[in-house]
Amino acid sequence: MRELETDFAVVGSGLAGLQTAWWLASSGEVLLFTRSGMEAGNSFRAQGGIAAAVGDGDSPDLHRADTLRAGAGLCRPAAVDVLVRGGADAVDDLIGLGAPFDRVGEGWALGKEGSHSVARILHAAGDATGKVLVRTLWSQVEQHPRIHLLPWTRVTGLIAEEGECYGLTAVSGGHPVHCRARAVVLATGGCGQLFRYTTNDPAVTGDGLALASRAGATLADMELVQFHPTALAVEQNPMFLISEALRGEGAVLVNDRGEAFMSRYHDWEDLAPRDVVSRAIDREMRDGRRVYLDARGLKDRFATRFPTIDARCRAYGIQPGNELIPVIPAAHFLMGGVRTDLFGRTSLRRLFAVGEVACTGVHGANRLASNSLLEGAVFARRVAGAAASLPPPTRPAQRVVVPRMCNDEQKETAIIDDLRRIMWEHAGIIRNKEGLLTGLDALTRLRKRVPENGLSCHFMIEVSQMILKSALMREESRGGHYRSDFPEPQTRWTYRRIYIQRGEPVESVATANHGT
Repeated sequence: MRELETDFAVVGSGLAGLQTAWWLASSGEVLLFTRSGMEAGNSFRAQGGIAAAVGDGDSPDLHRADTLRAGAGLCRPAAVDVLVRGGADAVDDLIGLGAPFDRVGEGWALGKEGSHSVARILHAAGDATGKVLVRTLWSQVEQHPRIHLLPWTRVTGLIAEEGECYGLTAVSGGHPVHCRARAVVLATGGCGQLFRYTTNDPAVTGDGLALASRAGATLADMELVQFHPTALAVEQNPMFLISEALRGEGAVLVNDRGEAFMSRYHDWEDLAPRDVVSRAIDREMRDGRRVYLDARGLKDRFATRFPTIDARCRAYGIQPGNELIPVIPAAHFLMGGVRTDLFGRTSLRRLFAVGEVACTGVHGANRLASNSLLEGAVFARRVAGAAASLPPPTRPAQRVVVPRMCNDEQKETAIIDDLRRIMWEHAGIIRNKEGLLTGLDALTRLRKRVPENGLSCHFMIEVSQMILKSALMREESRGGHYRSDFPEPQTRWTYRRIYIQRGEPVESVATANHGT
């Protein structure tokens, strides 16, 4: 077994993980664990950009109001304040690290997306913001003498005793790894790959959620999954995202009758909240209609403003400036996650979470477009400061067995395909009690097929069960969670959050002030 010791262990190499590692390096040695390479993860795929109140006519208060409105009564106001008031500084930090955001003359080239009242989305290389930011940060991290990268390394467990985390176990190149650390930071992203249709990278399977749950950390809001309205409707995994910024530039959703249908569903039409647009498209499709994005009004501007989308559409034989783009909703973002305070502290001492894997409460029941990269950037600095303030542990980390990984890829793939189908059918855009119970029964049967060393399958099933159980408990519709048997928000559920301990819902608590 390979024995490692470090000040800080960061798990995940998206924007949140890379920035946290960067800030931590000023206080000690950092080991950065990532299960694949630089181009994996959702940050790299982010198109729209990063929301921040940096433009004329904008303000943190206006950004706050938009975030709270999108969050549908479940946002934690204190977390939203941290997010929006830290936006400008986070942008400055990224620029200082070399991020080249697009400009128009002397000002920023700001885009507008759904539920934003003004244009406030900074972007880079048109629609390749995530790729540009991750490459910029990765270059900085690679060169830092105190940051040591461990790519193609799968974290298999957290070492926790009596409410405290002392390190982690992993497998690298088939060899077990035991790492002791002053603090562990989870930055593993969400769990979109639990669903048949998703925009999420293949590596985003919910590892951090399962790791934290197994170690005894509290999770929250796991029923709150956001489905992006517009993925390119071609058979692929992951599905290619057609950015909301297109609708911000004037593109319109139409059905195969040529009807611009969003006026039937929301006053904001094509720039309505994502949950509304996703359900509207789902309704059109259930009525037998195909759905398209009509961006022909952009004409020659399309390729210049959205070069990544233009190239991908053309690869599938679609000329987006002249033809309709077929779209379909897909699982995109988890609002829930490992419950944290405003400095990323979890319920386990020395364990932190940042980015999509964390549940700060900032997104409520429905994340505002382009607040995800902002969340990673703003909270990374706060997490690093809190982790760096911890003294070294006074006791050695226990020696634990590192589980072997399943090497029957064909068997695991078949099980995962079945899981993704179950989740899409029973915990997708439209849910109800009967479907949720059916999904839980199906997962119980599916788990019997998983070999003992099928860690990936076990992790994915455990996280799926948390989503289904939480969705079953929340008997209302709110934001990304829609129950056809409870189709309206319920007053008694306003500000109520479902917590999960070791895979089971433990309480539903009204938190009107949401603490600090």
